[in-house]
Amino acid sequence: MKINPDKCVACGNCTYVCPMGAIYVDPVIKRATIDSDECVECYACYNGLSKESLNPTIVRTMRKVFQMMRLRFEPEPDVCPTSAFEPDELVWPRVVRRAFSDPRVPHESTGIEGRGTEEVKTNDISGRVKEGEVGFTIEFGRPGVGARFHEIEKMSMKLAGAGVDFEKKNPVTTLMTDQKTGRLREDILNEKVMSAILEIKTTVDKTEEIIRLVKEVEKEIDTVVVLGVGVRCDANGDENVVAPILEKLGYELHRAKTNVGLGRITNPDALQAAQNEPAGAAK
Repeated sequence: MKINPDKCVACGNCTYVCPMGAIYVDPVIKRATIDSDECVECYACYNGLSKESLNPTIVRTMRKVFQMMRLRFEPEPDVCPTSAFEPDELVWPRVVRRAFSDPRVPHESTGIEGRGTEEVKTNDISGRVKEGEVGFTIEFGRPGVGARFHEIEKMSMKLAGAGVDFEKKNPVTTLMTDQKTGRLREDILNEKVMSAILEIKTTVDKTEEIIRLVKEVEKEIDTVVVLGVGVRCDANGDENVVAPILEKLGYELHRAKTNVGLGRITNPDALQAAQNEPAGAAK
């Protein structure tokens, strides 16, 4: 993203819209400026501000006159009065920033908007995590913080060393040069995104090992890390295998999401079972 200096009148409205704090009014040139290294191409400024097409010269003149009269020209706080924002043509590797940071853009590798993964939210129809397995989602970054891929790589390489399986339908996985080592493409390592999710699964007996590993790496990287754990419930809707492990590690358990099987069946095994079910069978 860029701000056209010929249009900008330095009203400062855009500085409050940027979730990464990457926009500031440069006191030397008296124009709003974007720190391109901190900008994650989320388009919150471009899409979040209403755009007017006031003449920049007239607006600047008005501001100077008002200043002389000890008055201020203050456009509505959600408006860019001169439509000064202009999207850059994003090329590789910078285009990766927008793919992970703009929730309205479908990720090219998966076709899913946001960060490009359904995680285990649809496990009832996708069958990502099976009985005897535990799925982990490791989320990096948040608005105002963000994350760079070299930080994510530290985690993915440690996890790879523990023998986990990386979810293939996950955008971070598609950026790996080698899933056995967890190493990411070198040309994206310094790219910054608002947030990204690493998704893995392993056997239940490795639950404690993985959690301790994540906590260890978290201390070495400069971003926020959020860990999610997904498991299959038994026939009664209970889970009595992984829960005791988490409680032992000091976690107070809360069910974040429970899938109830109301979605369209895409899991091949479940789909085959549904097709073999006699017509009119009770649900």
